[in-house]
Amino acid sequence: VSSSWNVGIIDGLSGWTASVDEVPADTISRRFRYDVALVSALKDLEEDIMEGLRERGLDDSTCTSGFTVVVKESCDGMGDVSEKHGGGPAIPEKAVRFSFTVMSITVQAEGEEEAVTIFQEPKPNSELSCRPLCLMFVDESDHEMLTAILGPVVAERRAMKESRLILSIGGLLRSFRFYFRGTGYDEKMVREMEGLEASGSTYICTLCDSTRAEASQNMVLHSITRSHEENLERYEIWRTNPFSESAEELRDRVKGVSAKPFMETQPTLDALHCDIGNATEFYKIFQDEIGEMYQKNNPAREERRRWRSALDKQLRKKMKLKPVMRMNGNYARRLMTREAIEVVCELVPSEERRKALKELMELFLQMKPVWFERGSAKDYPDQLCRYKYNSQGFDELVHNTFKYRYEGKITNYLHKELGHVP
Repeated sequence: VSSSWNVGIIDGLSGWTASVDEVPADTISRRFRYDVALVSALKDLEEDIMEGLRERGLDDSTCTSGFTVVVKESCDGMGDVSEKHGGGPAIPEKAVRFSFTVMSITVQAEGEEEAVTIFQEPKPNSELSCRPLCLMFVDESDHEMLTAILGPVVAERRAMKESRLILSIGGLLRSFRFYFRGTGYDEKMVREMEGLEASGSTYICTLCDSTRAEASQNMVLHSITRSHEENLERYEIWRTNPFSESAEELRDRVKGVSAKPFMETQPTLDALHCDIGNATEFYKIFQDEIGEMYQKNNPAREERRRWRSALDKQLRKKMKLKPVMRMNGNYARRLMTREAIEVVCELVPSEERRKALKELMELFLQMKPVWFERGSAKDYPDQLCRYKYNSQGFDELVHNTFKYRYEGKITNYLHKELGHVP
């Protein structure tokens, strides 16, 4: 780190001077320099590092190199942050925060085969371990602004991937190398960062090349094939069209990569949106089952509305669940329960369909702990094994009993849960 490390909070536009889109440039974003922020995080953990070395019986005077730090990166839009009645500068009413968490620190002592873990973040998903790096007044859908502001962050990150940080910890200079893992992104942000089309695209997955129709036919056992490198190659093909294909053929060749990927993300499934996706899906299935959709062909809008209000009324009366405009996490968690399915089944006329609905929910409830898991696969072998079995059961049930909903259609998250989690 350069000798002027105490740079503090800097203008997030770091050098983009002119005003952008009529917005006074110096008001739009604030950030730390990435290396400075990492140094500050490591200095915060200084005692933990020294204690970790002692607990592992390592002589701290010999451990001066071979430290590896794994950093989780996250970025998300923060929705509406408009002023109540302020006369501040004219800036977008949306904000985005880019942050990171130090997940673990290992050290490989000289002459040792194995690296030893000397620090592991006990609560990696807590906001307490998450350090903000850059805050900006930008709408997360505004690709140009987002890339302009995060550009310098990406450049600093790229420089740090290849180099070592030398820092005084416990009175001795030690050398650290960093691994960045961009896993704190929801699907919308992954698509934005990796240059993919938006969530409604035919190419429904950020992990594989499957189309919506293919995924609805074959729900289970997809493998993860996309990567940042491949996305970059595909963007070049999209840009240059080397085989002089039509727009349709070209789009099929690049599988929905149509912008330049600018930040590397790791394949993940974000559990909150996963929950929300499932609940949205079940909310619709509940309505269809109340109206016995499986016997009908294209019911009128009015009729569908009646099913929906019957469902809302029932949930409100029996579970005190108020209808929501847009599905949110709390509603989703309440809806995806055995209690809710009992309540809904009171409105489903046929015994056979009630049984199928309960079975569907039961499969889900057994699968849910797996994608909310904080540990790793080896901690939950039997649960995982059951998950594979359950996802196949789910697939069969859906194709036999609920096929009116899945003819060529499937939601992005359902595909990920059934196809990729195993």
